[in-house]
Order: sequence, then C-alpha cells, then structure tokens
Amino acid sequence: MPDLHGAQQHWAAYLRNPAQAAPPPGVEPRRLQVYRDLVFNNIEGFLRNGFPVLHSLYERERWRELVRAFIRDHPCSSPYFLEISQEFLAFLMQHYQPLPADPPFLRELAHYEWVELALDVAEDSLPPPASPPQSLLEASLQLSPLAWLLAYRFPVHRIGPGFQPEEPGEPVYLLVWRNRAQRVEFMVLNAATARLLELCRDQPGRRAGELIDALAGELQQPAASLAEAGARQLAEFVQRDILLVES
Repeated sequence: MPDLHGAQQHWAAYLRNPAQAAPPPGVEPRRLQVYRDLVFNNIEGFLRNGFPVLHSLYERERWRELVRAFIRDHPCSSPYFLEISQEFLAFLMQHYQPLPADPPFLRELAHYEWVELALDVAEDSLPPPASPPQSLLEASLQLSPLAWLLAYRFPVHRIGPGFQPEEPGEPVYLLVWRNRAQRVEFMVLNAATARLLELCRDQPGRRAGELIDALAGELQQPAASLAEAGARQLAEFVQRDILLVES
C-alpha cells in the first residue's frame, strides 16, 4: 500500500504540473501524453461550459494558461466533477493573483456565472404555495432558499465580448433565483428594493407591513409613502417564487 500511495502521489504531481514534475518511471511518452490530455481536457471542458462568458473573453492560449494554473496550484477539497466550478471560483478568490491581461471584473463575473450554475443544481425545493391573507401587508414572508441577493462593483449581467468595463461604477444589485418551474432567472434591483429583500431574508416570518415600515424608517420616509409601491413589489416577488408566504 505505501508503494501504491507513492505511485498515486507521483502521478498526481506529474499530471498537475507536467512542465516541472518528473514523469512516472517506466511509462512511454505517448501514453503519458494521453493521460495529460485526458486530465486537462476534461477539466477545461467543465470550466468552459460552467463559465461561458468568462471563457469568451480570453484568447485560447491565455485561457488554457488560466486552467493550467488552476490544475497546478489549487488544492481541491472535492472529488466531484460537478463541483469543479465551485473549486475554480475558490481558486480565483483565494489563490490566484490576477495578471495585467486579466479583466478587472474577473472574480465578480466568475462568481455571477457560478451562482447561476449553483442554483440550477441546488437540491433545495420549495414548499407548495400558501394562500396569502386578504391583505398582503398582513402576510408573514420569508426569502426563498433558492433566491440569492448579490451586489457587485461591475455590471456583470451585461459583460460580454462587446462590453468590458475597465473601472467599477455604482453598486449593482442583482437577484438570481430558481422558480417552481425549475428555471433560473435574474432581476436587476435598485438599492431600496435590494434592502427590502435583505430585510425579508434576515428577518424571516415578519409581516410584510412591518418590513415596509422598517425600510421607510431606514430611508427616513413616511411609511404611507412606501406602502402601496412596497406591497405591489412584494406581491410580485411572491408571484415569482422569490418570497414565500408562511402558512
């Protein structure tokens, strides 16, 4: 067993960094190349499919260098292929030092693309919809576990080959969620609406009217001035499976 473990470690070191690690002894170069290509191409394919927008912004060789750095430098904690995207995001956030050729929004865009994938495969499920009371302001609300509030410095939802901002702008608030039809959707929010949903998330079960009152207090506005618009917005969120009515 010690010999087997040592052989596995030798193979892993070589496949992660064939440019510097010594190849396993007794294996012809042609077979080594097959193993190198299998490992690299499988991981690169998962990342290309998991981060399609990010991939589209890189020239072929620069993208491959980024994938090589991930394979070489990141100590993955999960053995599952489905979690490669999560490991790649952790690599970008924790270990990778961006180069001048990398876009300034690299980490934010990667996070946004990962969120879409993570929600698509999340195992959480929504309970059957509950009937709200006659006045939604009396309903107790909570944020769906499949609805994530996000804030970025860059407008990541608009980035692509034709739009690559070089400097951050005003904060961008996004909501990404999976509805009961199992579709992942996103919505751009203003700061006040994002804060209202944040209150729903952080104070589950609180009545809608109380949440609107709390927001009005933070904005230093009369609660009556927000009641109609707030109730209308909350009703839309309930209808779209973003907020859940407690039965």
